[in-house]
Amino acid sequence: MLKPKLQGNPHMASKHELKRYRTNLAGELDSAALYETLARVEADSKRAAVFSELAASERRHAQLWIDKLQTNGVHVRAHRKSLKTHLLRGLIHTFGPSFVLPTIAAAEYADRDKYANQPDAAHLSAEEQHHAAIVQEVAGEASGASKGAQIANAESWHKGVTSGNDLRAAVLGANDGLVSNFCLIMGVAGAGAANKTILLTGLAGLIAGACSMALGEWLSVTNARELARTQIAKEADEIEHTPDAERHELALIYQAKGIDADEARRVASQIMRDKNKALDTLTREELGLDPAELGGNPWSAGAISFGLFSLGAIFPAAPFLWAHGLAAIIQCVVLAAVGLGAVGIFTSLFNGRGATFSAVRQVLIGLLAAGFTFGAGKLLGVSVS
Repeated sequence: MLKPKLQGNPHMASKHELKRYRTNLAGELDSAALYETLARVEADSKRAAVFSELAASERRHAQLWIDKLQTNGVHVRAHRKSLKTHLLRGLIHTFGPSFVLPTIAAAEYADRDKYANQPDAAHLSAEEQHHAAIVQEVAGEASGASKGAQIANAESWHKGVTSGNDLRAAVLGANDGLVSNFCLIMGVAGAGAANKTILLTGLAGLIAGACSMALGEWLSVTNARELARTQIAKEADEIEHTPDAERHELALIYQAKGIDADEARRVASQIMRDKNKALDTLTREELGLDPAELGGNPWSAGAISFGLFSLGAIFPAAPFLWAHGLAAIIQCVVLAAVGLGAVGIFTSLFNGRGATFSAVRQVLIGLLAAGFTFGAGKLLGVSVS
């Protein structure tokens, strides 16, 4: 008599589910590592405590996926942190928590619903949404932004972009210099120009582009400061001539924060007794501006833009300092590709894609653009000669 074939355990997870468990586990452990790093580096004890609690919560989430994998007979290996996590931890140690918090907050916001469609993790979804809200709040506090400014920038948060995201601005500034100068150099090289001509073109492109970027940033910040001053002056005039209306506006702002109407009116009346205090409060709460900063220093902003653009632009130009002819062009392409790959990896920190995908995409697009300008240069060089 034939024995019936043994059937697999109907409760065992499928390969797809096991892959999902591993992905969730890696994500939770990476998040925990980031929050633990933030907790160690953060100077403010209250924020450090918040980061420690978030790290502990992520560890608890990770344990859920470890248990599921072990239940299915899977050996859970030691976690290898992702390249993104290593980069962010390095940036935290180098520049401090405030530099990367906008990026981490945007990533948390983007992932807040990652468990919404996973029935076996539905109870984690509310916690992830809570984490996203907490990190956004801490990021706003660390940057010195008022509550009003945070509300005004809410649309930017879910796009993963904020005006205060220094990391994103730095990466894009370097990328502008790299791509524009790479394409310029390849266009001139395609036309068959001499090595000295190519080098001169690259250096001229670096200086011209960096000056243009610096001037543009200086104008942008200067105009923002002038607009802020104009708005503050108008607010001061309204406090002077229509104090009742301003008191009413301030009371409404406090009511919107959840304060009882009578208490909100009492607080607003007390603040309006001191015109300087009233102006400071309304500037922060109504305009969303910090009177001490007004958008930053235009000179430092211009200098940083100049430096970042130059940093990117030097990559394709450097080989022509020591090499000639085809060797210089090949080295130019290689160095530019390395730079493009680095830019791609850093952009993965705030675009929600994998580091490898972002790096490869950046390199391919950059090389394609340079190839186009090289071909255009070759055609123009032939027609002009």
